[in-house]
Amino acid sequence: MSFWKKYHLAQTVDDALHTLVSAPGDALLIGGGTDLLLDLQQGRHPPVHTLVDVTEIPELTALEIRNGELFVGAGVPHRKIVDSALVHHHAQALTEACGLIGGPQVRNTATLGGNVAHALPAADGTIALMSLDAQAEIAGLSGHRRVPLSDIFVGPGKNFLEDELIVGFHLALKNADEASAFKRVMRPQGVAIAILNLGVWLKRTGDIIADVRIAVGPSGPTPRRMTQAETVLSRKHLTENHISQAFEDILEQAKFRTS
Repeated sequence: MSFWKKYHLAQTVDDALHTLVSAPGDALLIGGGTDLLLDLQQGRHPPVHTLVDVTEIPELTALEIRNGELFVGAGVPHRKIVDSALVHHHAQALTEACGLIGGPQVRNTATLGGNVAHALPAADGTIALMSLDAQAEIAGLSGHRRVPLSDIFVGPGKNFLEDELIVGFHLALKNADEASAFKRVMRPQGVAIAILNLGVWLKRTGDIIADVRIAVGPSGPTPRRMTQAETVLSRKHLTENHISQAFEDILEQAKFRTS
């Protein structure tokens, strides 16, 4: 059985977009393919006419400081993110998350953009990006635009992108007294989706938490921040009482799976 009829290796964003919209049948973008190819082979996604490979587009493979921000292209594989000194310094939560995705072979191939576009509520890279307040750069035939990461998701495994692609992600550079981290609870083999994961970004002013962002997955049908807990902790001393209240607020706001 053929899962696609045509495979197009795009060289530019416009090339990918024009191929996507002009295909005579259903067309899909493909990066590393570690999720999509399995979905096609195992019948979770119907066969398509055209696969548009975006892994050789220079804009999608950039990882650099750009206009005072850290830019991570959507086509950058997880291994490159883990190995990047820039990402480790400015976005440690993303380094830690990408280092836990799959095994070495998956991390060599799977891309950050694919992790986000797949729109799973507990996608490790996505949860880390949420805590880092990342903005996604989206390209369509009408041009480029930036949107908050949370705006991409419309349900489990569903995004709003139609005839568009994710070019990459813009993150603020790390300042003094700021840090981020990522942790997950996983099955013993360590290659399945997380049972529970957590990304946190925090800024201190002395002993005060000046600002904090907390993302938990899977805490509902889409990746999201725990805003109630953030409010409890912001502009407060880090005390056992505030931690307990934040914990209770996360349990109240999140809708965790029962199995």
